[in-house]
Amino acid sequence: MTVLTEAPPGKPDVRLMTWFFPIWYGAFGVIICILTRVTPPPRPDVTAADKVAFFTEHGLTIKIGFCLLLILLGGAAMTNGLVAYQIKRMSVGSVFAYGYIGGMGVGAVPGFLLVSVCFLAAAFRPDRDPELISLLYDLGMLSYNGSLGCFTAAYLVLAIAILYDKNNVFPAWFAYVTIWQIITEVIATQMFVFPSGPFAWNGSIAFWLAVVVFSVWLSALIVLLRQAAMREAAEEPGLE
Repeated sequence: MTVLTEAPPGKPDVRLMTWFFPIWYGAFGVIICILTRVTPPPRPDVTAADKVAFFTEHGLTIKIGFCLLLILLGGAAMTNGLVAYQIKRMSVGSVFAYGYIGGMGVGAVPGFLLVSVCFLAAAFRPDRDPELISLLYDLGMLSYNGSLGCFTAAYLVLAIAILYDKNNVFPAWFAYVTIWQIITEVIATQMFVFPSGPFAWNGSIAFWLAVVVFSVWLSALIVLLRQAAMREAAEEPGLE
């Protein structure tokens, strides 16, 4: 007797990407929190000698972490592509999906590549002039934590797409969570002004509020991407 097993819902490649998404972000979290030590960020209000000591003490893990990040960073394109795929399933125009990919892709250059190069250069020769090490320290942290308009644009097109969507790919409440991402990006502009206090790059408002909002946003996105993939018919034609 032949037993027919029902195929799981959704498209296999999209389902696979919904598993890759949290795995990649998990690896990313280990790299930035444990190895490179940029999250939580080191203090901005320290002397040049303290900054040199930071790279001297953590030089090995910084090199390992950022080298791994440079290898794995291409995975960010795949995670962003998964979000853009679901945006293209919405009733809005494809320009929203392209806007999201463009904003997130451009943001990877100052947001991740620049801090990688700055910290790797500082850790590569920690015996440089302390003022040069201090410059690399500041440039890396400001590019990583500071406000980036490209991310703001990506969050904006995602929120608008969700609110205008008639296909209910993502629930409307997620658009408002995404708007909070925009708010934290605007607040982060103050990191370039204040070297200490709640608006500094390690401050309670400019940094830790953003961490809480991003954690909620990312956790919700992981669940919603999985649900959207499960609702998609396996025989649904591919997107153009």
